[in-house]
Amino acid sequence: MSDALSYRPKTGEIPTTPGVYRFRDATGRILYVGKAKNLRARLSNYFAPLHSLHERTRRMVTSAAGVEWTVVGTEVEALQLEWMWINEFDPPFNVQFKDDKSYPYLAVTLGDEAPRALVTRTEGIKGARYFGPYPKVWAVHETIELMLKAFPIRTCSNANYKRAMQSGKPCFAGQIGRCFGPCSGLVSMEDHRKIVNEFVSFMGSHDKKLINLLTQEMKDAAAAQQYEIAGKRRDQVRALNAVLEKSAVVLRDNVDIDLFAIEQDELAAAVQLFIVRGGRIRGVRGWMVDKELDVTMSELIDSMMQTAYNHDAVPPREIVLPELPDDAEALEASLADLAGRKVRLVAAQRGEKAALLVTASNNAKQALMLYKTRRSSDFVARSKALEDIQDALEMPDAPLRMECYDVSHLSGTNIVASMVVFEDGLPRKDEYRRFNIPESTDDTDSIYQILTRRLAYLKPEAGVADASPLAPGANDLSDIAQVEQKRAKFKYLPNLLIVDGGQPQVAAAKRALAESGVTGIQLCGIAKRLEEIWLPDSDYPVILPRNSDALFLIQRIRDEAHRFAITHQRIRRKKDISSILGEVAGLGPARVKVLLQHFGSVARLKVASVAEIADVRGIGSVLAESIHAHLRA
Repeated sequence: MSDALSYRPKTGEIPTTPGVYRFRDATGRILYVGKAKNLRARLSNYFAPLHSLHERTRRMVTSAAGVEWTVVGTEVEALQLEWMWINEFDPPFNVQFKDDKSYPYLAVTLGDEAPRALVTRTEGIKGARYFGPYPKVWAVHETIELMLKAFPIRTCSNANYKRAMQSGKPCFAGQIGRCFGPCSGLVSMEDHRKIVNEFVSFMGSHDKKLINLLTQEMKDAAAAQQYEIAGKRRDQVRALNAVLEKSAVVLRDNVDIDLFAIEQDELAAAVQLFIVRGGRIRGVRGWMVDKELDVTMSELIDSMMQTAYNHDAVPPREIVLPELPDDAEALEASLADLAGRKVRLVAAQRGEKAALLVTASNNAKQALMLYKTRRSSDFVARSKALEDIQDALEMPDAPLRMECYDVSHLSGTNIVASMVVFEDGLPRKDEYRRFNIPESTDDTDSIYQILTRRLAYLKPEAGVADASPLAPGANDLSDIAQVEQKRAKFKYLPNLLIVDGGQPQVAAAKRALAESGVTGIQLCGIAKRLEEIWLPDSDYPVILPRNSDALFLIQRIRDEAHRFAITHQRIRRKKDISSILGEVAGLGPARVKVLLQHFGSVARLKVASVAEIADVRGIGSVLAESIHAHLRA
């Protein structure tokens, strides 16, 4: 039996975040659902040599025809989503519980005289309100622990409650600080019922209005120097925020929605659909959309709805979108005709739905990255892209080696540039280079400078003679070796030079290429607005077909150059502000960080007045004068 599984994803394609994965067979049936704190690390275990796998695992991976995953925010969310899908799809290779044990719930016995919160697997308690189910018992206990800090209610058993009420002595749980009902002697029956109602209301809605109210009460108490009350409100706010963080995947039990997330660039968009029924994520769909020129978000959403809903897929009463399209009312009417009832489109901006939208958006980002990676790594697609670029630019040979350059700066300061290299349509990261530009008038001048420096290494006469004069007493052989080593990093001649920009940038690059005397290199630029390709001395751009592999490859190398330049620029900015401000007495790393967050750059800080600097949190007038004087000096 071969150890190779045809559907095995590449290691770099799998995210390292928490998530839930699903193995499917050739018919689409889900064979196994699992969770992972690190999806890449967990899934790699399934693709070990087959002879090393457990027999059951080996049968599962050989029966499967594909694997997919959904990323979530935390490990707890992964637990919850895993449980939901195991119960929804009943995968044959998941552990089957045969002991009649169900999953645990958090129940509040509203029918009792003094309602209590308890963990139970028994459904149907008269008058009880249920929350859950939870993936593990410890998850219920943890939720109760947190909620009791915000809403102290009864937790003791009915027997202990009756005994305490009859004797007038606190119940045992109340004596050790674990029960806060009337039986503890700390609260009246009426006040306890009020707290219970707040407990149930928050668990049922996860409404952040209560958190905002408690936060304001905390601030008011602190202002009135009532620090004990302020501390209590602080603890309540922390507890409620912790509960919200641990239940981002689970919505209210009466929530039935379809939630869409979109991540896009100029050529493609990734769509993720989370199908939520009864407050649980029952399914996830994802697909790619090849965008046409100037497609608006409204048009993209219209296209997305046509793909998602047909006679076999009826829309729910509410659909959550990242933003409302321009024709929202018309789209609602069209979906209502399809569903036979009213359908409402909403844009999630806050609350539990917005939190779930963040999770869906993370999955869309991952899907878009995966799509671009797989498309660029396909050998046939890469070969076709290189041939199309050769034909479009009228090159004598295919551009087997391409170099792309991009410039980045911050309001004219910290000017840097990047050079990225693609060979055979794939990145050669070991040959990426960074450039620092001390002075420049604009982007065209920066392009001219960096290409002049880069092309100098390709001159036939370039070599040791181009090096700076040796210092007296220097080791000649050592310096010669250093020059040769540096030249070796730039020794390969590219077939195609690409600059990020239009006609002005291409003209500057052409001037640098002409002055260098290097021949045999094709030059072009890619303008971001319409993704057109500009050649030297051309009045009209080359328009590559949208969604063609050729345009996709050029776009990818341009985006990689932009990413590399931005990363270098940010690193330099941090180093600059730390080194400059670190020389000021009394200014440590924490205050430097605050100044960076406030002003954004050294350039803006230099033009700030003493009063403006003193307004920054933690910076007094004396220190502000020292900073001002140091920067001006």
